[in-house]
Amino acid sequence: MTVLGGVGLPNSDDNAPVQGVVIRFAGDSGDGMQLTGTKFTQGTALHGHDLATFPDFPAEIRAPAGATFGVSAYQIYFGSDDVTTAGDEVDVLVVMNPAALVTNLHDLVEGGLIIADRGAFSAKNLTKAGYEANPLEDESLDGYRVIDIDVTKHVLEAVKPFGLGHKESIRCKNMWTLGLIMWLFDRDRSETIQGIQSKFATKPVLAEANIAAINAGHAYGETAELPAGVEVYKIPKAELPVGVYRNVNGTEALAWGLLAGGQLADLDIVFASYPITPATALLHALSNHKEFDVMTFQAEDEIAAVCAAVGASFAGSLGVTSSSGPGISLKGEAISLCSAVELPLVVVNTQRGGPSTGLPTKTEQSDLNQALSGRHADASLPVIAAATPADCFEIAIEAVRLATKYMTPVIVLSDGYLASASEPWNIPDFKDYQPFPVNYRIDPEGFTPATRDPKTLARVWAKPGTAGLEHRIGGIERNVETGDICYEPDNHQKMTDIRKAKIDGIAADIPQQQVILGNPGGKVALVGWGSTFGPIHGAVKRARDSGMDVSHIHVRYMWPLPANLGELLASYERVLIPEMNTGQFVDLVRSQYLIDARGLNKVSGRPFKIKEIEQAIETELEMCK
Repeated sequence: MTVLGGVGLPNSDDNAPVQGVVIRFAGDSGDGMQLTGTKFTQGTALHGHDLATFPDFPAEIRAPAGATFGVSAYQIYFGSDDVTTAGDEVDVLVVMNPAALVTNLHDLVEGGLIIADRGAFSAKNLTKAGYEANPLEDESLDGYRVIDIDVTKHVLEAVKPFGLGHKESIRCKNMWTLGLIMWLFDRDRSETIQGIQSKFATKPVLAEANIAAINAGHAYGETAELPAGVEVYKIPKAELPVGVYRNVNGTEALAWGLLAGGQLADLDIVFASYPITPATALLHALSNHKEFDVMTFQAEDEIAAVCAAVGASFAGSLGVTSSSGPGISLKGEAISLCSAVELPLVVVNTQRGGPSTGLPTKTEQSDLNQALSGRHADASLPVIAAATPADCFEIAIEAVRLATKYMTPVIVLSDGYLASASEPWNIPDFKDYQPFPVNYRIDPEGFTPATRDPKTLARVWAKPGTAGLEHRIGGIERNVETGDICYEPDNHQKMTDIRKAKIDGIAADIPQQQVILGNPGGKVALVGWGSTFGPIHGAVKRARDSGMDVSHIHVRYMWPLPANLGELLASYERVLIPEMNTGQFVDLVRSQYLIDARGLNKVSGRPFKIKEIEQAIETELEMCK
């Protein structure tokens, strides 16, 4: 018997290998679930498993303790097979209070394992979670395997020698729980312990207390009488390509990709942003790497941030700014200005759920329409979207290349899932990347700021202060020949056409659209973009393993679209486009190619489940008969 993640753990008498497991840690936002999940993920990556994670932050981070709307969760799917998502159903649910149980139990597979902190199931907390009786005692969990432990009691005993206050002692609960889970899945604690020692290097007592908590949780697993069938689960290592790996989330990969792009272009980077969830993490990541010629600037508002980035590009550096949907709205005028004056700029939009403040910690693909058309007047811009956390590295490099080669702003679409989720990354050899150094205009002979490269239509880039190349640019329309202010109608037509032709021409400079899995033509094609890659790929793989004629196409270049995309889509009987919005990309595909593409849409603030897409595939295939 082979057990896949989300299908449940076997009993000890099955003698069955476990190929994949989905674990979810859940508790109050102050219970350290993200740290627990991160530490377990690091240990899992070092153990040699393929993995994917999904940190799920509460929409209200300051919710009262024990409230259902303050639950924070961290999910990881790891195993020996190819892992593309954080998993559908959960095999092991770790809950630190009743609110965590009630909000997550519906995702636990039948017969799954619950590890609960009995000490947190007080009458007060049960009432907050909406329980009339204690679920650990009323037989409502009889369909699951339950380990209920008074974690609070055990952790207080474990850290007692270190003389911590009650509050500081309780904060070690997550580490005790981590120790138990590390025992359950045969994880080496040494790297985790070293990480804690490093984290609390200036507070050695806290380090020792947390380490003691981990060891105590591990020892509990070794010595306690656990429910029948619960034992140490040993999962085979994944067969990954040879290389040097590290665990990486999308924000880290994007930051390093921007730095790499700057090095390949031989440019300083000026990153200017204003704090906004979930995009702020990119500022934090880049601020730690000043050795790579990056200057970070936290502006007083979104407009100041983007204007600073545009100013940096005018001065000869590469301006980069980032935000989420509401912040991108505020940046819109300056992005249009940058389009009009034709300067390079990278704009990162880490999308989140809903309009306005919406669901700031939840994931959606909510801003595609905004990225494609969210500017006044005709201001076409390249838009590219990352597929996975690791792919954020490649997308960032490509954004720098396009911005500098075509002298244009480039919008990079990430989202809350990609930014926070992690996966093993085979670290590439930087020597394999082709440099694309910027050539500034230095020859004053025949210079005007409107001079263009005849192939790319990009205007020249001259650093202010270069002798003989003094010039000015601005948002008022400019003469197509001289760059001087010009209000002539025919001239405006020409300038608008040139700027559009420049962006349209990028289609010849990007790869042809490939089929990720399946055949170029057939019955059904599933077309995705952004973070839908994982669940679509998983669903198509399962469908094809069952003999179904279905293929997976993933689009990374959202505008301009790959030159062959229309012809490729027309070769299928039916085209289905799953999106975490109400159908923004499917509308674009239908309008561009006049094909009967259909959407599968979800706006719940959560990623697609593989099962949801599998059901849609079956429906589409039925329609082919």
